[in-house]
This record gives sequence, C-alpha cells and structure tokens, in this order.
Amino acid sequence: MVGNPDFFTGKGDEQAPEFQELESPEGELHLRFFVPSGNEFALPATGIKEVLEPSPSQITAIPNASPLLLGTLNMRGRVIWVSDLGQFLGDAIAVNTDRTEIPVIAIEDQDTMLGLAVDRIFDMDWLDIEQLQMASNVPDTMAPFLRGEWVLDQEKGKFLRLLDQVAILRSARWAT
Repeated sequence: MVGNPDFFTGKGDEQAPEFQELESPEGELHLRFFVPSGNEFALPATGIKEVLEPSPSQITAIPNASPLLLGTLNMRGRVIWVSDLGQFLGDAIAVNTDRTEIPVIAIEDQDTMLGLAVDRIFDMDWLDIEQLQMASNVPDTMAPFLRGEWVLDQEKGKFLRLLDQVAILRSARWAT
C-alpha cells in the first residue's frame, strides 16, 4: 500500500484537503489591537518583542513617574516600563486595570524596551503595506506616532492605524 503512488497523491477529485496547496499570505504580518476608546491600531510583528497578559498586581506603580506610565513589570528578570498606550496617544479613556489580566505588547528598539498596555488584542493579520494611506483626521497628539492607516469602512469612519514603535520608544513625552 505505501508503495502505491496513488496513496500519497490521490486520484482526481478524491485528493484529501490536507494535501491541497495553501494560499501564500500577502503583505506583512501585523498585530491588531484596540485601545479603550475603541480605536484600532496595528504594529508590525517584527517590532514586537512579546505579548504578555500580566495581572494588575504584577505591575508595580512608581511614585512621581509620568502619568502615562502604569508602572514596571518584571519580564523574566528584565524590568520594563508599562504605559497606557491610549492615553499616550491622546485618548481620554484610561486602560481598565480593574480586571484579572491586562494585555501588554512589549516593543523594543536597540536596548530600549517598553510595554504598551491596551484594551484588547484582536488578531495577527497579513496587511498590504501598499494599501496604506496617509492618516487623516487624527489628533495632533497621535500624528507623530503613525505611519499611516488602512480604511476599513469609510462610511462608518473605521480605520486601522499603523503605529511606529520606534517613534513611540524615542518620544520626549516619557520625560514629562
């Protein structure tokens, strides 16, 4: 039976689904997520170090730190700052810390790492960079940290905005 070539290739329309060719993904892999205001954002997978879901008790508040920072988190012996991404981008609604876990996206550039607390993680998705448009109608507090946006539904005003993790990490806002 194993020596029978039809065992591996199937005949005609009888080919098993697991042997059918898979579609090749187009675009680049991105992590999609929401901030508390309901705005949807994406980060390139290549700029993400890790996605964590610590309990609020694992994030240690630091006195006299920027109000944008929730505190620090120990990630396998490495201490990283955790910020409220929505508030950093200018949203009025703070991330809810009164729950069992807080989604945190750890981004890194060179030796600098930062945790971005978000409302919820949506999905990993292959997105076509060539379809990226200039971001329009965005607050001045958000604009410096955007690479552009994809229009999801023009009539409903739904956009998927691509963040620039390096611009976020190097922002002077962390000094305030």
